[in-house]
Amino acid sequence: MAFWLFKSEPNTWGWDDQVAKGEAGEEWDGVRNYQARNNMRAMKTGDRGFFYHSLSEKAVVGIVEVIAEAHPDSKADDPRWECVDIKAVMPLPRPVTLDMCKAEPRLKDMVLVNNSRLSVQPVTDEEWRIVCEMGGL
Repeated sequence: MAFWLFKSEPNTWGWDDQVAKGEAGEEWDGVRNYQARNNMRAMKTGDRGFFYHSLSEKAVVGIVEVIAEAHPDSKADDPRWECVDIKAVMPLPRPVTLDMCKAEPRLKDMVLVNNSRLSVQPVTDEEWRIVCEMGGL
């Protein structure tokens, strides 16, 4: 299993929206960055990801699971853009903020800490464990 981080503006698509989709999940559509798209192409069903609220909160708030591998983005007119489907698994007991990640020396190489603009990014096994621990899991 690989780990990822999915960023979303909570006023556009937040954790509560994701939870409301239940087992059916939702396309992670609208990604228009090649690196983020390529990250989604590498995902496999069953991979887990952090759900990250960007903008004002800047915090990991939940865990999601990939339920459908890369396929054409239904909202794109251009076939180059693909997405995966994800479903909510569980909220973090305590949100883990970007500032908390930056303050944790063991996360100094995390993509989120060094390239916080990338909307879909990989997370190493060790980073996953540390952020889960910080979030109360």
